[in-house]
Amino acid sequence: MMSVSVYSLDGSKVEQVELPRVFLTPYRMDLIHKAFVHIQSKLFQPQGRDPLAGMRVSAESRGTGLGIARMARVKGEGMRRAGQAGGVAGVVKGRLTHPPRAEKVIVKRLNKKEKHLALCSAIAATMMREVVKARGHRIPDDIELPLVVTDDIEGVKKSKDLLKVLNALRLTDDLERARASIKKRSGKARMRGRKQYIAKSALIIVKNADSIARAASSIPGVEVVPVSRLSILHLAPGGHAGRLCIWSKGALESIRDMSNNAIELMKEVMAR
Repeated sequence: MMSVSVYSLDGSKVEQVELPRVFLTPYRMDLIHKAFVHIQSKLFQPQGRDPLAGMRVSAESRGTGLGIARMARVKGEGMRRAGQAGGVAGVVKGRLTHPPRAEKVIVKRLNKKEKHLALCSAIAATMMREVVKARGHRIPDDIELPLVVTDDIEGVKKSKDLLKVLNALRLTDDLERARASIKKRSGKARMRGRKQYIAKSALIIVKNADSIARAASSIPGVEVVPVSRLSILHLAPGGHAGRLCIWSKGALESIRDMSNNAIELMKEVMAR
């Protein structure tokens, strides 16, 4: 199995660590996108119409022989609405033809094995330089992927200290790319809470995120996630794999249990 260097907070190599077998999982872009849509579907907002919308009217057809269409018409006389078509689809103040229903199931379903294999594939994609660069990240050609840092990074509490660490790891270009991408929004997007757009930069995966999460909150594009809550949404934002990830050594050791399951799933899929 391949081994990578472990960097200290000043950017120097301190040791070598063997990568878990999960990084041998084949890159399945289709499966990653499918799992992303599955997770995103849980955030979809149900839409529906009142079943009686356009139907709250006393109307019936006048029959044939009058030289008019046989659709239902509002009863009464001496008022503007009387005689107008109502209670049917395709007319003024009528109902919709095929309205969306609130009871429709809009959550996508995904097998557990597929979801697990997609997560393993997204993890493996973080070490593929061409996939990471194709996603837009700017990294030096001589940097080792995945980028592994000592567990001292979990103790960083201030944004300026974390920024020094990222610069020491030679990720300045990618941080500037995220900073330059900030776009202020107005109108309906801002009213709905999406007041600005920021491109994704480095994802810091740690074992304990209590301290460093606050430090990364003010650095544009940088996110922190504990390895226990790692998901496709973090590794493949927008359904596109290849997120630039910084692993703490402890987080890397925590996913070794996932490795054996990934290899068994890979063999099962390849046998089909």
